[in-house]
Formats: sequence, structure tokens, C-alpha cells
Amino acid sequence: MIQLALARHAKSDWADASIDDHDRPLNARGQRDAPEVARRVLRTGVRPEVILTSTALRARTTAEHFAAAFDAEVRELDDLYLAGAEALLQAARDSGADEVLVVAHDPGMSELVSELAGREVSMPTSAVAVFTWDSGGWDAVGTTPPDDLTLTTP
Repeated sequence: MIQLALARHAKSDWADASIDDHDRPLNARGQRDAPEVARRVLRTGVRPEVILTSTALRARTTAEHFAAAFDAEVRELDDLYLAGAEALLQAARDSGADEVLVVAHDPGMSELVSELAGREVSMPTSAVAVFTWDSGGWDAVGTTPPDDLTLTTP
């Protein structure tokens, strides 16, 4: 079984325009939504072995909230910052785990979710899409429709 959870980072703070995009923190809503969405996803039975996250502060902080809920290892990957759909999927494949959560950014996140779902899906901040393939390994991901798709939004 392969389970791929794709999470867009929680809402970031744009109050200080002098802060570099990579260093933007979560705003109050993001700090509230991230742990709540993590708890809701946990209640669905998702248990990632590893959480892969962009190095951007807003993504890392979101990943930390998920790690606290799932008790999972977090790996920061430079290549996930503003990554496209292919890079996001390749990072999950390369993780060495069968149950992976990736925390990253749009538009790559919406592109990958849409591709795997076979329909247009918009991923607002804090949204999580969970895809499950009951048979086959990572070679099935992206080549066959998932057996299950769950979408959680704040």
C-alpha cells in the first residue's frame, strides 16, 4: 500500500512586506488552522512514516504541527520550495517510505493533486489531499487512479 498525503502550508503572514518570501511566518489563522487540520487528518487514520517539507518557514511550521499530531519524522528539502508537481511527487518516491506527507506550496501542490485526482482540484492554504493505492508500489502512483482520495480543508 502507498499512501501519499499532500498538504499546502497554512496561511502565512503578509503584514511585513520587507520579509523575504522564504522567511514569512504563519499568521494567527495559520497557527490556529494547522494543528486543527492535522488532528482532523489524524482522525481519518492517516499515519505518515515521514513528513517532507519545503524549507520555507511557513511550510516548516505547518509540518511541525503535523509532526506533533502524527509523531512522525520531518525532513526539510530545499527542492520543495516552490516546487512543481513532478518534483513534489519525486521527493515522495525518493523518501524510502510507503506512507508520506508532503508539505509545500502552490501552484505545484494544486497541480499534483489535480493530476492524481484526474480532475481540477484547488488546494487552499491548510488543505490536505490523501491518496491511497492498495496495491502496487510507487510505480502505481501517477499511472493508475488511486483506490481512495480524501480531501480535508480548514
